[in-house]
Amino acid sequence: MKRIIIDTNFYAAFKRNEADAVSLLKTVDYIGVNTVILGELLAGFRCGNRERENRLELEQFLDSVRVDTIPLDDETAEFYAQIFSDLRRKGCPIPSNDLWLAASALQHGLALATYDDHFSHISSILLALR
Repeated sequence: MKRIIIDTNFYAAFKRNEADAVSLLKTVDYIGVNTVILGELLAGFRCGNRERENRLELEQFLDSVRVDTIPLDDETAEFYAQIFSDLRRKGCPIPSNDLWLAASALQHGLALATYDDHFSHISSILLALR
């Protein structure tokens, strides 16, 4: 069983019908979307000129039985703190929202579907596109 959590850029690639994103989503049993990524998507929709259509498409995506919205909690915060301190020691900071995404991935044992290379600095994370 393949279980992933997706980054904003991966969802955007899926919506652009990019082959690797579509192919991966067809093969997984579980797709997590944490609330930070949900916020990034909604903010992007609000700043664009297709907000209504984008929201409807996202709602359809989230309604799939394979998709689950993952909230942040105290345990997520512990993972965030560990990743933050590890990356700081390495001198490899990453954006705060991506720290929350990585924390959710580690907390729930999910492979991360992303196009951002900076996640490779997190030694314990499993990347879905590698």
